[in-house]
Amino acid sequence: MIGTPTHCPYCALQCGMTLRLAAPGAPPASPPVEVTPRDDVPANQGGLCRKGWTSAELLTVPDRLTAPLMRAGRDAPLEPCTWDEALDRVAGELRGLRAAHGPDAVAVFGGGSLTNEKAYTLGKFARVALGTSQIDYNGRFCMSSAAAAGGRAFGMDRGLPGPVTDLAESGAVLLAGGNVAETMPPFMRHLTAMRDRGGALVVVDPRRSATARQADLHLQPLPGTDLALANGLLHLVLAENLADHAYIAARTTGFDAVRTAVNSYWPDRVERITGVPVPEMREAVRLLAGAERAHVLTGRGAEQHAHGTDTVTAFINLALALGLPGRAGSGYGCLTGQGNGQGGREHGQKADQLPGYRRIDDPAAREHVARVWGVDPDSLPGPGRSAHELLSALGGPAGPRALLLFGSNPVVSAPDAAAVEERLAALDLLVVADFVPSETAARADVVLPAAQWAEESGTMTNLEGRVLRRRRALAPPEGVRTDLAVLADLARRLDAPGDWPDDPAEVFAELRRASAGGPADYSGIDYGRIEREGGVFWPCPSPDHPGTPRPFLDRFPTPDGRARFVPVGHRGPEEEVDADYPVYLTTGRVLAHYQSGAQTRRVPALAEAEPGPFVELHPDLAGRLGVEDGDAVRVRSRRGAALATARLTEAVRADTVFMPFHWAGEGRANLLTNPALDPVSRMPEFKVCAVRLEPAARPAPVSVF
Repeated sequence: MIGTPTHCPYCALQCGMTLRLAAPGAPPASPPVEVTPRDDVPANQGGLCRKGWTSAELLTVPDRLTAPLMRAGRDAPLEPCTWDEALDRVAGELRGLRAAHGPDAVAVFGGGSLTNEKAYTLGKFARVALGTSQIDYNGRFCMSSAAAAGGRAFGMDRGLPGPVTDLAESGAVLLAGGNVAETMPPFMRHLTAMRDRGGALVVVDPRRSATARQADLHLQPLPGTDLALANGLLHLVLAENLADHAYIAARTTGFDAVRTAVNSYWPDRVERITGVPVPEMREAVRLLAGAERAHVLTGRGAEQHAHGTDTVTAFINLALALGLPGRAGSGYGCLTGQGNGQGGREHGQKADQLPGYRRIDDPAAREHVARVWGVDPDSLPGPGRSAHELLSALGGPAGPRALLLFGSNPVVSAPDAAAVEERLAALDLLVVADFVPSETAARADVVLPAAQWAEESGTMTNLEGRVLRRRRALAPPEGVRTDLAVLADLARRLDAPGDWPDDPAEVFAELRRASAGGPADYSGIDYGRIEREGGVFWPCPSPDHPGTPRPFLDRFPTPDGRARFVPVGHRGPEEEVDADYPVYLTTGRVLAHYQSGAQTRRVPALAEAEPGPFVELHPDLAGRLGVEDGDAVRVRSRRGAALATARLTEAVRADTVFMPFHWAGEGRANLLTNPALDPVSRMPEFKVCAVRLEPAARPAPVSVF
């Protein structure tokens, strides 16, 4: 039987897979489609991780939402209702709130898992149908620091500098703050191929993660000191005369200021700050500088800090000094996390952007997009609040009084999660579109059942900047609608101007026009071309343009065509340890689960592999606390407390503990995390805060799913 070629619903690698309808007579509990990997997709080359293999089980989870739900009152339970009842109520309350309090009384929150078509329509809906500036998305929590640093240095934010297959030909890769062996396992194929050819992998991580265990060199810094380490590595590059001065002179600006800035990051000082031994720093520099081709990559561990933009900038400075960006097979890159984390931020979900990665405060950009939308440019709102600032303002005196939420679960995923719960409870109206009753949906006034990845078509843009087709394999259950249909219906109920198609192909055609001429130009891409070519790299400004897999080969998209060195300096975490909170906490993901866990906790094999929250701590720390492996532990920060099971391991530093953030309830790691924001990217400081640990008086919770 011929299957439907598509891509995995999870991470930004967007592994290729084929979906085949299950054979007639299959047991009722079986997934409706069978998943097999595709070997014609370069990103995964026939591989899948356990999340991809089990992804079809999401389509038949027991608590799948198949009818709208609505509360009669604030304390009333959610009850099934008709679509007309749900949408009429939503549109009516939105009208009333806007009339009484102005358009910014209504907010929209999106997600990095939405297709390009849905992300585009959500941004258009906010600005045209609602007239609100209050829109942002959970991708702000993902790689906004790398986006800001990349834009500052290169004039463009695009995850990888070339196809992911370039990594296999590299002579050295430095990966700072990424654990791809667990977060996107097929990515390791490219790093393994590099090592098989004699290349070296250097991993920077406070934990000896699954990726670090496969590295040739593991640098294990104190959490929050990556910037000092990067500056120290650059100091060594310059001190040992390993910089590419011809490249620096021909293709960059600002080098002298950076050279002066890193003079004070001599090796012994950096070792005292970071805990990384000087010989290991020298070895890392030798490996990078000695390779004919090399890459410097960052992940969330380097980016999710209140100084994440500067930290990424320090690693970009290192790459520039070595002459890597803009050379085929070399460069700096960021490992995008969510499935459409790249495309999701290009077409209007961010508070300060319009489609095509245009700035919303740029008059020419407003004129162009308004013309596509058929509205007056002056009617478009200006920049709004960033994600955490938006969530923190909900229900407040000057904040939004209603929130429409698509593709996100901030009750679990946002920092200082208890405070986010309080803000959601203060709203006059919370509307959530989802396919399962997530922890955020459970608090909504109206819940709209949404179609899933295999039940709708659209495009995704993976971590390479390659635009891919997601194809519908089967119809959604009766009573379920796509997000595009919901937004189109609400726009009509609100008498929004312009056209509101709900067919993905029509929406993409409009997106192409809106993006034309912008930094992320999709105007030369169409569905047929994506299918013929297996994906198209943006920017692609015309149908006869080949696409741009390596955007910096000839020049950087800056006014003078040169990349910019930017001097940055180390400062510690916003919250240092002290006598009351003497241990650092860092957070991350594990192999079996994804993001807030709302999907993976419902897949039996994945839930069995990792059934509940845990905290990793070093045996020395455990000994001081009187904690044994398997004990229930209460982890406290200045914001709250979480319960978890102790896992003793020497993979984590003795001054640091690690918690995954996939679980809800009392085991939420984000009850603890610090919402302090990066001044440029507005990224919260997920990756480091001060905590204390106590033996718990009762067992740690276990996830229901």
